[in-house]
Amino acid sequence: METAAFPEEVLSIGPVEIRPHGGLVTLNQRTLTLSVREFTLLVEIARRAGRIVSRAELYTLVWGAPLRAGDRSVDVYIHKLRVKLEDGAPGWAFIHTHVGFGYRFAPEPSHPFHNTATSR
Repeated sequence: METAAFPEEVLSIGPVEIRPHGGLVTLNQRTLTLSVREFTLLVEIARRAGRIVSRAELYTLVWGAPLRAGDRSVDVYIHKLRVKLEDGAPGWAFIHTHVGFGYRFAPEPSHPFHNTATSR
């Protein structure tokens, strides 16, 4: 419940709006259906929007434990989020991979040569 003393946190980044305490994500004003893990991962990477966040940091934030060698959970859930976000807003890229460093959440219109819809 929102009060003057405790306003609800709202993350508005590009066409994405996230209400962490309400468990709600909208994309272009349409509600996205996410699993609890997908939602938590999106909240944590969105709170660090524009910054490269390592897989180990994301794992610790979302799973609550250190990343184990060979664990690809972060990559699997990033892929699931990308699919849902990009299905909801074709022509946009949301999560960018920085090989060897991590992921960055920065909603940006896709470049035409990256947009598979325009290459058909």
